[in-house]
Amino acid sequence: MPGFGFANALLILAALVLVVIRQTKPQRMTGSKRWWLVPAVLAYAAVKDTGLVDTHHEAASTALLGCEVLVGLLMGVAWARTSHVWTEQDGSVWTRGTKATVGVWVVGIAARLGLMGAGLLIGIHQGTGALLLALAASLLVRAGLLELRARSLRPAPALAGGVR
Repeated sequence: MPGFGFANALLILAALVLVVIRQTKPQRMTGSKRWWLVPAVLAYAAVKDTGLVDTHHEAASTALLGCEVLVGLLMGVAWARTSHVWTEQDGSVWTRGTKATVGVWVVGIAARLGLMGAGLLIGIHQGTGALLLALAASLLVRAGLLELRARSLRPAPALAGGVR
């Protein structure tokens, strides 16, 4: 489906814009149980992409996809570790990317471009699905790790009868 690649490109662009906007300013962490939803939608779109694995180079294409996802996972870990998480006086938990977070993005994008270039050099044609899947992995790991950090900072809810 020719339009699906364009739709994925728009989805990637929208996700990146959302991510950049969110990480450049302090963001209140709400404790929502749906922190995994955006990565799940991106992963679903990636898996639906018929160009996720190049059928003419299945083994090499699958290895390259694995490397893409690994870079995405590592980027998500580094992104979460370089994000500042703090509690305000009202008990709300906030997060914000640091200058090191920008470095993580630069290195991650360079690594992904290197993988794409290596794939092109050996004749592998990947659709936008690989990038979507790697982005989903980054967002999922970052959100999950930040949620764990936030939980450790949030006050425990009071139990019935006033006992904690």
